[in-house]
Order: sequence, then C-alpha cells, then structure tokens
Amino acid sequence: MNRKGFTLIELLIVVVIIGVLAAIAIPKFSNTKAKAYIASMKSDLRNLVTAEEAYFADSLAYTSDLGTDYGVTSGNTIPTITLTGDGWTATMTNALLPSNVCAIFIGTTAVAPATNEGEPTCQ
Repeated sequence: MNRKGFTLIELLIVVVIIGVLAAIAIPKFSNTKAKAYIASMKSDLRNLVTAEEAYFADSLAYTSDLGTDYGVTSGNTIPTITLTGDGWTATMTNALLPSNVCAIFIGTTAVAPATNEGEPTCQ
C-alpha cells in the first residue's frame, strides 16, 4: 500500500498543539495592550511637565489651563491639573483603562499614586 498524507491522530495532535499555544498567547497580548496604554499615559504626563515648566519660564507661575499648548494621546483624558502652594499635581486616565489612574506632582504636595516628585506613577 502506498498511502500519502496525514493520519487523523497526527492532525488532532497538531490542532491540540495550536490550541495550547493560542491559550498561552492571547492573555499575554491583552496584558501587552494594557501596558501600552499605561506607557502612553506616563508619556503624556512627562510631556505635561515640560509644558508646565515652559509656561513657568515665561510667566513665573504654573497654570491649570495650558490650552492648545498641550495635547494628549488619543484615548487619554485631558489631565486634571491642580495648583498647589509650591507647584501642581495632575491625574489622568485612559478611556480603555478607566480603572487605572496615573498621577504626577511638582512641589511638595503628593497625589496618589505618585510618591516621587516629577515621576509619573500609575495604579
């Protein structure tokens, strides 16, 4: 007998292997997307520090409204900026990750989850 092709068992083994690989890869892909959204929020907060410092250099005061001088990545909300006695605080979320909040502060008044001045932190 001269048969060519794969047996049913061989094909089933291949399907099972592909299923196991997909079961491992799909959750990791989802986690990667969440990390990318958090990275975009942190980047926008770093850019906010630059915009606030540029405004401070021009007017010797911080502002809670940068207007068109500052924009955010698509999906990120405009940060909520609060002026403090010696600086400012800001918090931001992403439309696709509303439970994650990122924050940054300049001065001595910390805002959760940020604990180090000038370092954006997310929870």
